[in-house]
Amino acid sequence: MTVFFGSGPVALKSLRLLSAYVELEAIITKPSTEETMKHAFPSVPIHTVSSRAELDKLCLEQKFRSNFGLLIDFGVIVGQAAIDSFPLGIINSHFSLLPELRGVDPITFAILSGQTQTGVSLMLVVRAWDEGPLLAQALHSISPDATTPSLTDELVGLSNKMLQKTLPDYVAGKLLPVSQESGSLLGQNAPPSYTRKLVKADGKIDWNKPAVILEREIRAYSGWPRSYTMLAGKDVIIHAARIIDGTGTPGTIHVDHGHLIVYCSQKALEILEIQPSGKKKMAASAFLAGYGKQLAA
Repeated sequence: MTVFFGSGPVALKSLRLLSAYVELEAIITKPSTEETMKHAFPSVPIHTVSSRAELDKLCLEQKFRSNFGLLIDFGVIVGQAAIDSFPLGIINSHFSLLPELRGVDPITFAILSGQTQTGVSLMLVVRAWDEGPLLAQALHSISPDATTPSLTDELVGLSNKMLQKTLPDYVAGKLLPVSQESGSLLGQNAPPSYTRKLVKADGKIDWNKPAVILEREIRAYSGWPRSYTMLAGKDVIIHAARIIDGTGTPGTIHVDHGHLIVYCSQKALEILEIQPSGKKKMAASAFLAGYGKQLAA
């Protein structure tokens, strides 16, 4: 039996899988996701909090019977009173190989930094930011065409497999938490690094960047804030692109036999999928059919 702490879409996906093998005593979420959780889990008590103080008060008053809590994609700071209300603490599934990429958006920043591998870390929650001792870690390869949504789905599945194996062992006292100061449990001793919360402005395409960086941004920002610019006098979102050889003034558009190409500071991007404002996503060839004359003007 556990109390689940989670609010975002990753929390909901994870919780649907978790509920198949763990009894849920309660779900603690934000007020904005209360109705979603109630609809998905009508028989489970739902509590809402917006702050650390509210969470501490709730845990002290409710006196949950669960030995441990489980936190995924929560978005509320957890205080010591909440942690101490569970005899075995609160377990967090974090989607990176800690101590790398601590913070709110490890998946996006794994793609942005060009990593070929990431993973999932199960750790005990402490008051410091993602610095709790580790219970388990697993490695996951990042495909060259991975987007934040696709990689998120893959890591949700990996996290679930790890929880199925790790939770019984931890509850039975067969797992001893290991300090992150010792580095990754997988023998990778990268120094701690941190992510940050994305803002809308991150998605604005700067053609003065190298094509390799912009191609990563397009994949990393595909869920939000998405990569946007102006082409043919239209605000557009770029959904997919590939790096090609080419030299020209950054931001200059070149149309070559139905291929839409934009020069960057190093090499160029061929736009593959694009979405004009107010329209559906379309292939670059369809965009050229509708807006090619404006590009040539």
